[in-house]
Amino acid sequence: MLRLSKKADYALMAMKHLTLRGDRGSSSAREIAEQYDIPIELLAKVLQRLVRRGLLESHQGTRGGYKLARVASMISVADVIQGIDGPVRWTACSTDAGTCEQYSKCNVRDPLWRVRERILAALGECTIAELAADTPPVPAARPAVLHPHA
Repeated sequence: MLRLSKKADYALMAMKHLTLRGDRGSSSAREIAEQYDIPIELLAKVLQRLVRRGLLESHQGTRGGYKLARVASMISVADVIQGIDGPVRWTACSTDAGTCEQYSKCNVRDPLWRVRERILAALGECTIAELAADTPPVPAARPAVLHPHA
């Protein structure tokens, strides 16, 4: 099953948090971790990885912390996921080495690679700004139940 790692989840949560913060300054790893109940040590590593990938900026000092390295509409979900987990692997043969035993005879390799490309394209089109603009769904009203013998 295609599934994001916990680190990628945390990275996306932090990126959304920083986007919603806007121009109000930086956020510390501790602030983000406490707000979302994320282990501080793990979040600090995730944030540093995002800094190394050029997605976040880190500032030291009393007003220090993390902020987006560029506007949220220029950072895709794919940027964040691949910044944390590396290239998206869909099948065992997704690597350049092609080390799968069935590589030469596989009849689904190419179609599955196309599926992977579609997924990456969709993740690449969705930005952190879109994640931040998403509002929680409002529970739908329950439909009235009609009783025929009432």
